[in-house]
Amino acid sequence: MAEDDFNEVFQELSCIPADPPKKREQCHRCRRPLTVCWCPFLPSEPLQINSTIVILQHPGEEKRCLRTAPMLEYSLPKANFLLLKGRRFSSSNNERLKHIFASPNTLLCYPGPRAVSLETLPIAKETGDGYNIIILDGTWPQAKSLYANCAELKKVKQVQINSKMASEYVIRTQPTETALSTVETAAEALSILEGNPTLKEVLLQPLKALCGFQLAHGALTHQSKEFLIKNGLHKSQMNFYIPQKEYLV
Repeated sequence: MAEDDFNEVFQELSCIPADPPKKREQCHRCRRPLTVCWCPFLPSEPLQINSTIVILQHPGEEKRCLRTAPMLEYSLPKANFLLLKGRRFSSSNNERLKHIFASPNTLLCYPGPRAVSLETLPIAKETGDGYNIIILDGTWPQAKSLYANCAELKKVKQVQINSKMASEYVIRTQPTETALSTVETAAEALSILEGNPTLKEVLLQPLKALCGFQLAHGALTHQSKEFLIKNGLHKSQMNFYIPQKEYLV
């Protein structure tokens, strides 16, 4: 487990009281207590889009309590959303994934030298069937592992978001200043590729509600790892001074 992942898990565990409180009534959908449920902030009806969001989720992400992929699942039509879990993905054991990997309209949101800007692509309705937008769901090391373990992903057209959008997922540490959560990546990609900026605003309402709830209950705003390192605030750069005892003689 990466050091940042370990520290984040430890921080979550440290908030658990020794004597568990009485179980609060939970939402059957988001599995959160009703008092901090973000479901009322979902769109009243699934958003109508031409593209399909495909989430390839690392098993480590499934265990986190502050995930954002469910926000997409409950905001989009079932036909336009696919979530698969695992460490390795292959079209040989998933017929729908086989079609997705073979389609010329499939895009992989994965930054790098081969990635093209989303803003340069034609909007979805001009492609006929829309896009298949693959998002790797997990921490950055987990996403790199998913990519490395799937030869078929390397053949998919890579795209990246160049809007310099700052993440609103302030209750979780991001690796860089421009790194986005899963729901933010999908929201930005859909708003660009569908030619509909309002999609972004609607899709991010549950995330804003979640962050607001957590901050109101004592969570701290997290700066990105990049920001902390740039400003000499990352724990790996801190020199802790332990004062010597002074004695009167």
